[in-house]
Amino acid sequence: MVFRKLPGVSASGMGLRLSQKFVFLLFLSGLVTLCFGALFFLPDSVRLKRIFLSKTETQPVTVGSENDAREHLKRPKNQGGMTPAKGETSTKLKSLSRKPPVSYEATEERLAGGRAQEDLTLPRSKTESASAKATSSNHGANSDTFSYNKFRGCLLKPPLGRDNGKPSDPMTNERREKVKEMMKFAWDNYKRYAWGKNELRPLTRNGHIGNMFGGLRGASIIDSLDTLYIMGLMEEYNDAKEWVQTSLDLNSNGEASLFEVNIRYVGGLLSAYYLTGEELYKSKVMELGEKLLPAFNTPTGIPRGVINLGSGTSWSWGWASAGSSILAEFGTLHLEFVHLSELSRNPIYTEKVMNIRKLLNKIEKPHGLYPNFLSPVSGNWVQHHVSIGGLGDSFYEYLIKSYLMSDKTDGDAKTMYYGALEAIEANLVQKSPGGLTYMAEWRGGILDHKMGHLACFSGGMIGIGADDGAPEKRQHYLDLAAEITHTCHESYTRSATKLGPEAFRFDGGGEATATRLSDRYYILRPEVIESYMYMWRLTHDPKYREWGWEAVEALEQHCRVESGFSGIRDVYTMTASHDNMQQSFFLSETLKYLYLLFSDDDLLPLEDWVFNTEAHPLPIIRKSCLQDEATQDKTVSE
Repeated sequence: MVFRKLPGVSASGMGLRLSQKFVFLLFLSGLVTLCFGALFFLPDSVRLKRIFLSKTETQPVTVGSENDAREHLKRPKNQGGMTPAKGETSTKLKSLSRKPPVSYEATEERLAGGRAQEDLTLPRSKTESASAKATSSNHGANSDTFSYNKFRGCLLKPPLGRDNGKPSDPMTNERREKVKEMMKFAWDNYKRYAWGKNELRPLTRNGHIGNMFGGLRGASIIDSLDTLYIMGLMEEYNDAKEWVQTSLDLNSNGEASLFEVNIRYVGGLLSAYYLTGEELYKSKVMELGEKLLPAFNTPTGIPRGVINLGSGTSWSWGWASAGSSILAEFGTLHLEFVHLSELSRNPIYTEKVMNIRKLLNKIEKPHGLYPNFLSPVSGNWVQHHVSIGGLGDSFYEYLIKSYLMSDKTDGDAKTMYYGALEAIEANLVQKSPGGLTYMAEWRGGILDHKMGHLACFSGGMIGIGADDGAPEKRQHYLDLAAEITHTCHESYTRSATKLGPEAFRFDGGGEATATRLSDRYYILRPEVIESYMYMWRLTHDPKYREWGWEAVEALEQHCRVESGFSGIRDVYTMTASHDNMQQSFFLSETLKYLYLLFSDDDLLPLEDWVFNTEAHPLPIIRKSCLQDEATQDKTVSE
């Protein structure tokens, strides 16, 4: 190949110029290498990196970077941000910086979604702390929910005692077993001939529905739940429970007595729940409780006596004077309604019954007494008839029991009870020529020397309240309780059957006997036996157990028939004429009080339980204990 020469350039000059260019390029390449080394390895190179890096290149982000941490702390809590406690920020930043890098998109998704993955932004110890706080927060949100376990933890003693209350004395235990056999006999016949109906007609072997409960059914089942349970009749109890679960229909459109539905159905379901913890009973009783509230829709808030559970319409009994409400009916709601508020954490039930209290405290009471009839429209007394028996009885019972059930914090109930008791002593308590203490009835200032069987509960009532009045009157109240209980026992012993009449008088030469044919019947009532039970627990005087056994023998002889137990029409004749009715309260009250009478005191101890007027046990509400438990739970969770 022939190269053409450039004009004017020698060969030696061209070689020099090539060597100079090579040196220059070598120097330039070294300078570039030095600059790029400084760019990537010197400590203050961050900004240079940002200049040289492409804007489209994905930049790795360390979750622990300072900016990311600040952004995280600024985010609302519902976006996953967690504001650290005072003094935690620097610690968190140090730990965050040691975390592996995560893409920016992943970080944004985590923060926006509010579900921080464990160990992404917090060390394990902090993650656990956050979890505990979340649990505590949830607990706080649900703190208005009744806790059955907390309630049981606030009882001083086990409900059923050390050995189900079995007495050590063989004869007493034998008597207790007899009462249990009576309960099983009554229950078996109810189940055989009247299952699902309200009560058994043992002579005709069929069921009775009646009109007290509207369209509700199974009154004997609901009334028997707690009795069967405490007696250990578990097969029978489970049958009753299954019926409640499958067949208790609360969608009723009949005319129901607010009073009877409350003391039997509400009381029975509450008691069954507190004894067993079965949520079934709680859900049923809360549903039923709501259906009773419309009865309070009156100008005064005093409920009317009859309610349609389906429509909510209510009215007064046709026989009640001038459309009035009855003291014993609107005054016998407090125990159950306070517990409805406890279970639901809805104060509406307590507010309803406290409104009744407020009205009664406001209006004038003749001689300090509470008449039996009150207008739900005007809020005034309709008649000045006062009775510790029918129409009035359980109002007074619920005053002292409200005080006891509140763990003796309901001072208003205490004041009302002792004020009423003083008025009763001053105006109604009488001593017969034969030395019997009784409670007469008061009709506008005129005494009627009659005492009803229903009033015989008052011996036990005065007894359980003896410790909480004026200290100097404690023995006086115990003596009064014993005297009244003795008088009621006399009404039994002075009859041919050794069972007491519906009412007995202290005039016309007779004492503690029924002088009218219309008062001579006995319908398996529990009130006298109820006072025996309370007086036994308070004094342990053996006579009360003996009196109770007399009643068992009389019931067996005169009221037990081939297919159950029946009331009798005349306690003064040995030729029994049965009324063909096994009352549901015979299963709930009469047999339960007899069983408790022959049991040790630790079976449903009075330190923990009060009995509603249908003998359904309700626990004492120890607010301080429940609050302490809640505080302890909160402390542990934090």
